[in-house]
Amino acid sequence: MADSPAIPSQTPSQTPLGHAVLLPLPLAGCYDYSGEDVAPGDFVIVPLGNREQVGVVWGPGTGEIAAGRLKSVIDRLDVPALPEICRRFVDRVAAYTLAPPGAVLRMAMSVSAALEPPREMQAWRLAPAPPATAKLTEARKRVLTVLAEGPPRPTSELAREAGVGGGVVKALAQAGLLEAVSLPQRAPFALPDGNRPGPQLSPDQRKAADALVARESGVTLLDGVTGSGKTEVYFEAVAAALRSGKQALVLLPEIALTGQWLERFEQRFGARPAEWHSDLTSVERRTTWRAIINGQARVVVGARSALFLPYPELGLIIVDEEHESAYKQEDGVTYQARDMAVLRGHLANIPVVLVSATPSLETLQNVAAGRYASLHLPDRHAGAALPMVSAIDLRRDRPARQRWLSPRLVSALEQTLAAGEQALLFLNRRGYAPLTLCRACGHRLNCPNCTAWLVEHRLTRRLQCHHCGYQARLPDACPQCEAAGSFAACGPGVERLAEEALSLFPASRMATLTSDTLGGPRAVSEMIERIANHEVDLLIGTQIVAKGHHFPMLTLVGVVDADLGLAGGDLRAAERTYQLLHQVAGRAGRAERPGQVLLQTYDPDHPVMRAMVCDDRDGLIAHELAERRAHGMPPFGRLAALILSSHDQERLDQTARSLARVAPSGPGITVLGPAPAPMALLRGRHRRRFLLKCRRDISPQALIREWLGKMKLPGTVRLQIDIDPYSFL
Repeated sequence: MADSPAIPSQTPSQTPLGHAVLLPLPLAGCYDYSGEDVAPGDFVIVPLGNREQVGVVWGPGTGEIAAGRLKSVIDRLDVPALPEICRRFVDRVAAYTLAPPGAVLRMAMSVSAALEPPREMQAWRLAPAPPATAKLTEARKRVLTVLAEGPPRPTSELAREAGVGGGVVKALAQAGLLEAVSLPQRAPFALPDGNRPGPQLSPDQRKAADALVARESGVTLLDGVTGSGKTEVYFEAVAAALRSGKQALVLLPEIALTGQWLERFEQRFGARPAEWHSDLTSVERRTTWRAIINGQARVVVGARSALFLPYPELGLIIVDEEHESAYKQEDGVTYQARDMAVLRGHLANIPVVLVSATPSLETLQNVAAGRYASLHLPDRHAGAALPMVSAIDLRRDRPARQRWLSPRLVSALEQTLAAGEQALLFLNRRGYAPLTLCRACGHRLNCPNCTAWLVEHRLTRRLQCHHCGYQARLPDACPQCEAAGSFAACGPGVERLAEEALSLFPASRMATLTSDTLGGPRAVSEMIERIANHEVDLLIGTQIVAKGHHFPMLTLVGVVDADLGLAGGDLRAAERTYQLLHQVAGRAGRAERPGQVLLQTYDPDHPVMRAMVCDDRDGLIAHELAERRAHGMPPFGRLAALILSSHDQERLDQTARSLARVAPSGPGITVLGPAPAPMALLRGRHRRRFLLKCRRDISPQALIREWLGKMKLPGTVRLQIDIDPYSFL
């Protein structure tokens, strides 16, 4: 590598020379550079080829390369060092997921603008010696009055308070009546008050809260029925962290859940936390990242990526709705944020709280094995009753032709709306119809880039692939047989369900709540507020309505297709379906009004349906654990997926066969594949899957490292490794 601008670092030698710098790129490891006045954790600019790259000093160099051959660090950035615990976390996540450490580091320094020096804020004050001849209009006088009565202000703030445009302020400055000054940077976030009194807790809540506050490390499951007040309990742990001078992180599975949560947090602590999710602007992300590494952001609430932010004083991690599959990152570095949160807490020796009404089987097994502590809240807060759950057998209570609501559900809706109460129809399927086919020849409209049907979205008059985002208009004629006007929508989506509900209840105020119809947390919060204020009678929605919302007047939940998640042979199908149904059922009867839940199903005897109707969560858990144990599946065994993909299908199959010939084998080890993935074409790339299954005491990472070391993959074939896979598509 004599011509390389940097030397890849391997194992440090006895006489280290230079510095190992990790770059936020998917490279094999660190690169060695020379340089003075830099230390581990420093953000530095280094040469890489013919460009400059920001990286982090990771430790001493190898000392194996002559000093004269090393390129020098160009500059050290004026940013606090990446904390040592964060660097250890990057290394451990990379080792666990088999991802390049630089790819993990990229998640920790995802806001490049935050590494730039803070911009000075320019403000205006009255000039000490203004010219006497300057012309003063009424608008200009208002600006001068505002400044005469207060401190210097930036242009936008000054213009707003004076009720003028920004041009008036600039004209005053040009006339010599205002003088520019630099303001110190304001604190980006108000500080939540850990000493602020919280609400009165029930005896069960107080007992659980005291136990959380007393925990100095380790993992605790906070297991409570829907509506039991789990949030107020873990807020006590957040308050304790604040009082001890520590930062706290609260992970939520989806940004749509933050609206009501943020209001409750502000009521409890007198200020909002810092937020971290994909809906933030670039300026907000820059400000938040900088405030976190500076220690100014004391509480952060965010999606899974918030786990990788550079906290210097993190003292508590809360994972709310810990069972949610949204915590699994499927692209890039594949990781389970709940499990990585446990790892982060272990490295820092701080408490981690997993919160759920329907905990994952992995978490429950860790509790049973004594690895996690557990706290239980068995009752709803303030004496509210759990809803009554019933199954509607669609084999006997059939909807009318081209209808999706059974007579019994329609009758319950009529009674609920007549009583002035709210109802929710739940169908976890976006769009108008999941499949569009030609009546003449049976041709199905497929995505050209994926092994998926195009979903009709009638509101936008488009067909859309929910995997790659491809969109097209519905053609006038069938592309297969050229029959005109022959397309039929098959099956219901929420748009089609709303169409049926409108025909049945035209006088009701209806709203549809999906990720397609609402853009971002602000729009969701506004809709949730409308529903809570009873400006909506009938709500129709997907899983976005199932979690974390409190609607006092909502007394009926109708699940249109309770069987939807049970098909497909997914390892976690029954577990996931129960969790989702339990969550959506929990929206009913949250106040003094009793609630009821009706599940439309073709299989009322399925263990999931029986568990819902009989409120027998423990029975379903025991059944699922017995099935998993019998087949050596997680949490009693280990799984890892290897997904090969390429635009060249022939080269892909050759590579897959070659990899299969050197696959690991032995007692307790099984390799399935290669086989076409269920999603055999995704975003234009053909895909082949291997599934590695091994005993709990065998490391799949070690097996995969040895396996991949036996052959070199061609450059046209991409490999994705998924340790503990959740999706089998």
